[in-house]
Amino acid sequence: MRQLFLLATATLTMLACQQKTENETIELASAETVETVLNGFKIGDEATDFKLKNIDDKMVSLADFNDAKGFIVIFTCNHCPYAKAYEDRIIALDKKYKPLGYPVVAINPNDPTVQPEDSMDEMKKRATEKGFTFPYLLDEEQKIYPQYGATKTPHVYLLNKESGKNIVKYIGTIDNNYQDASDANEHYVQDAVEALIAGKPIAKETTVAIGCTIKVKK
Repeated sequence: MRQLFLLATATLTMLACQQKTENETIELASAETVETVLNGFKIGDEATDFKLKNIDDKMVSLADFNDAKGFIVIFTCNHCPYAKAYEDRIIALDKKYKPLGYPVVAINPNDPTVQPEDSMDEMKKRATEKGFTFPYLLDEEQKIYPQYGATKTPHVYLLNKESGKNIVKYIGTIDNNYQDASDANEHYVQDAVEALIAGKPIAKETTVAIGCTIKVKK
């Protein structure tokens, strides 16, 4: 009888823990959903243009690209291991799609007083070392990344020009393996751009951005 009682108690405890875990998962998912809804752009929104300083000390905006059909806007930085892991792939995206009308525009959203490796001087050095083929801008006042809703570096926003507006078509990560490009079997940004070029729907419009948190001035 005592064994039955202990078994019943253990079962009830396990069920209670399972329910607690499920509730916590639901709460986390709900919080994430609310944050996504309240902050930043969603698919189909018109993206904000900007005027930010490039590594050549000139101001750059999306309006400067008269011949562009859209943009691969990537919030990235110098110091983050995830950002570094994706640098070669970002360069490859720019080289492949810039001639087809979809150039990369990279934006560093981090405050250099919080992360000195992400200062403009360090951006210039990194761009030279890696041979960046695209603008690398500094969101110095940290006003642009919150409008877009970027939370990680890297965080990608694919825009398409439609009736003079830059419409958000994809938000998320570049592919499904930041550690090794050769092991990635889902190439989200590439597939999304290819779909736009072909005039087809984008199969996966959003993914979860994987990377470092954006460093905000305290």
